[in-house]
Amino acid sequence: MTQMNWLVVYPEILLLVAACVVALVDLYVTHPARSLTFWLTQLSLGAVAVMHVAALQAGLGAEGAKASVYAMQGLVVSDPMGHLLALSAALAMMLTIAYARPYIGSREMLKGEFFTLAMFVVLGISVMVSANNFLVIYVGLELMSLSLYALIALRRDHSVATEAAMKYFVLGALASGFLLYGMSMLYGATGSLDIPEVFDAIATGQVNATVLSFGVVFIVAGLAFKLGLVPFHMWVPDVYQGSPTAITLMIGGAPKFAAFAVTIRLLVEGLSGIAHDWQQMLILLAVLSLVVGNIAAIAQTNLKRMLGYSAIAQLGFMLLGLTPTVVAGSTQLAANGYSSALFYLVTYVLTTLGGFGLIMYLSRQGFESEEIADLAGLAKRSPWLAGVMTVFMFSLAGVPPMVGFYAKFAILQALVSTGQSLYMWLAIVAVLLSLIGAFYYLRVVKVMYFDEARESKAFGGLSFPGVGALLAVNGLAALLLGILPEGLMALCRDVIVAALAG
Repeated sequence: MTQMNWLVVYPEILLLVAACVVALVDLYVTHPARSLTFWLTQLSLGAVAVMHVAALQAGLGAEGAKASVYAMQGLVVSDPMGHLLALSAALAMMLTIAYARPYIGSREMLKGEFFTLAMFVVLGISVMVSANNFLVIYVGLELMSLSLYALIALRRDHSVATEAAMKYFVLGALASGFLLYGMSMLYGATGSLDIPEVFDAIATGQVNATVLSFGVVFIVAGLAFKLGLVPFHMWVPDVYQGSPTAITLMIGGAPKFAAFAVTIRLLVEGLSGIAHDWQQMLILLAVLSLVVGNIAAIAQTNLKRMLGYSAIAQLGFMLLGLTPTVVAGSTQLAANGYSSALFYLVTYVLTTLGGFGLIMYLSRQGFESEEIADLAGLAKRSPWLAGVMTVFMFSLAGVPPMVGFYAKFAILQALVSTGQSLYMWLAIVAVLLSLIGAFYYLRVVKVMYFDEARESKAFGGLSFPGVGALLAVNGLAALLLGILPEGLMALCRDVIVAALAG
């Protein structure tokens, strides 16, 4: 279904206008707490989220291919999957900003630039998830990446943050280069930049197979850079550790939805005709990420660096859900695998938001609570904070009844349901490596409950009681979604089915 109007991109238009308004309004804000700018940003993101909820409901209420609406000469697509991912990104950024406010306020980072750039990150994500053309994907990617580079370097007097910004810039430049080169080769092989036309060209078989294969290799490598997968992970743990914790959360949260969307758009919607090529690469990337991420995390003493390696392993596990989906050309297997991967990603970002949010809450001016040893004795100082952190660590480790357990179970079920021996072995390897990974999560719990505190001082976030309440709600969500996952799982399945039908 095609529309030639601006209505399909009205959430992005609102976000752009709101970002400009926030930048202008902040020029006249003199109070150091920046309350007006903060609430304007949150209200704008909330309005965008409501728009995506309405569009998501309308899309799921449509039948078959009518759920997908193409506009702007076919450059963008409005479908339920895009709206769910854009909604998740907006909510994740709202939570990130709420967690970050006390932290950045004590480090001279509470400026209008922070809020404006955060909104531009969400705008870039929104462009990427709704892209139906290679160049639109690239524009969204650059908008998101350039905003994140600036945010990491926002503390200009902090040498570690500046180094992290340089490293992330190099990573981003490599990812952009690989993706752009891969897209140019796909254009050379198929003669089109539009994703549906690329799919049609491959289906006819009238393409240059050699150029197409090289293009797929570069595309997968670029996506692996954006997801931080082995062997393209390189400086990901360094960036996690070196960035201000608020920006680390911004990197590890909402942008993951954009990377997932681009993976689905390019590989599934555009290149499913040669799935046997990219599936093998994804299997290798997933297994390597699980091995390196889990084993390297064991040796870490810095909590942010440990969570950086954890992100590599977690996204490797998520990637397994994209590997068995088109075996025997079954749409049911496709919906099962992709929906499991989407569920895994949403719940992982939810848990990550809470984990880094708690690190920021414990930090104070002049002290970064980012070493695992800094959590020693937390259960005695604040039992409820220790309990919330335990929920997050158990969820990441896959301990029932936390949501992380069901997410891992859904991925394993998608692998086993294929009935093929390769995927059976992949499931076994994933379980074994997850058991290894459980060690470093449980070590954090052990330190909180059984080690003696080195010092006892006030927490940095105590002057913002709303942040503590948000942490409690975040932890409760991770627990309740593990006990009652059916609603979110059904939503993920519905949006994937609609995307495949469109």
